[in-house]
Amino acid sequence: MVRMARTMEPLAKKIFKGVLVAELMGVFGAYFLFNKMNTSQDFRQTMSKKFPFILEVYYKSIEQSGIYGTREQDHEKWFNSKN
Repeated sequence: MVRMARTMEPLAKKIFKGVLVAELMGVFGAYFLFNKMNTSQDFRQTMSKKFPFILEVYYKSIEQSGIYGTREQDHEKWFNSKN
């Protein structure tokens, strides 16, 4: 039984490291995506066409933090650019 536990330790460490790396990549990816959407109206327009549900999460998150009007400004610019 002790022998089995010792052979499982390296595997458990590898799995833990893999999960940790995956989580860090997810956090940095989410930060990068949020930062890009927060600084580029053109990127938000691209997101509205390809991934509207992600853009909706962005709008709701900034509205929860007390920043209003971004959604309306985006829609106004996009509507005016069509005409």
